[in-house]
Amino acid sequence: MKTLILASIVAVSALTTTGCAVKSGQSSMGQYVDDATITTRVKARMAEDRTVSAARITVETLNGTVQLAGFATSDAEKSKAGELARAVPDVKDVRNNIIVRATPQ
Repeated sequence: MKTLILASIVAVSALTTTGCAVKSGQSSMGQYVDDATITTRVKARMAEDRTVSAARITVETLNGTVQLAGFATSDAEKSKAGELARAVPDVKDVRNNIIVRATPQ
């Protein structure tokens, strides 16, 4: 029982001294959850859209800024992925680092 109490005290102390920071550049657990929600919404919109391959594009979000990376088969697909990301609520900025390359034949 003492071990459980001691472990609880250490855990609470660690959370209060670090401010619940979960990633470099993120200020709180709430921000991390918000970013995870944005990422999920962007990926869902890409999965619903037939012109964008969600499997070839990765999405990461930090403080509301979405970064897209991966490969597209055309400039139109790259642009559409950026548009879909910008349309998600709470997205502050989109960095579209998708590389356009033709599919191997």
